[in-house]
Amino acid sequence: MTKKIAYQGQPGAYSDLACRKARPDYTPLSCSSFTQAMEAVISGEAEFAMIPVDNSLAGRVADIHRLLPEKGLRIIGEHFQPIRHCLVGLPGTKIEDITQIFSHVHALPQCEKLIKQTGATPVVYGDTALSAKHVAEKGDKTRAAISSSVAAELYGLEILREDVQDDDHNTTRFIILSRQMTVPEYEPDGKYITSLLFRLRSMPAVLYKCLGGFATNGINLTKLESYMVDGDFEAVQFYCDIEVHIDDPRMQFVLEEVDFYTERVEIFGTYPAHKYRFIG
Repeated sequence: MTKKIAYQGQPGAYSDLACRKARPDYTPLSCSSFTQAMEAVISGEAEFAMIPVDNSLAGRVADIHRLLPEKGLRIIGEHFQPIRHCLVGLPGTKIEDITQIFSHVHALPQCEKLIKQTGATPVVYGDTALSAKHVAEKGDKTRAAISSSVAAELYGLEILREDVQDDDHNTTRFIILSRQMTVPEYEPDGKYITSLLFRLRSMPAVLYKCLGGFATNGINLTKLESYMVDGDFEAVQFYCDIEVHIDDPRMQFVLEEVDFYTERVEIFGTYPAHKYRFIG
């Protein structure tokens, strides 16, 4: 049976590239939405799902942290995918003839300098690969897309200009989801990330007190985001990524302290920290 890893988007999308890079022995499974990709894992159609959570330029990806607790999947890894946008069009297209540039809602702002230079109108259209497919199908040389080089190859387009992103550090962080939590064996010198969600009790300075446990135990939080609970402005839960293994003795002290200030704590997973975190 073919091993599959699900992602949201068309073949050639950056999520597709992330799947091929992080799990080269798995076949990427294209899905129309994040929900469909997660449900492919739940049903057993795919073993994993590759889901973007943050981009270094565009910020966090909406809906993901709402879907995580709903779907009950667990994080077993992370992957950082450098984003190298290309301006692509029909073979023989001249840049000066382009009047419209199609791409994902996050990709267009990442290439504002190029769009301004061309004078073309940016058009939000699905994901980057779907935009490339659209240009190929329309057969109109006044239309171009911002996509990956792989998408250009898949849909028979010509790369008109490479590396058109405004910033070279443009990178998307993905998490790899599974039905079962797989925790690596704890090694004191290892580098790990633990992701969890906690809902605070209603009391003065409760967030300050809750985070104090991380500070006193020398544990670094790399991500902390708040979310309303069921539309209630007074009920708040927090998603956080922590540079620690769940079995680290320091983390056990933290969990004991956090328990006093929270109504609920849910561990999404402990997994090896990606090497990208330590570059530079």
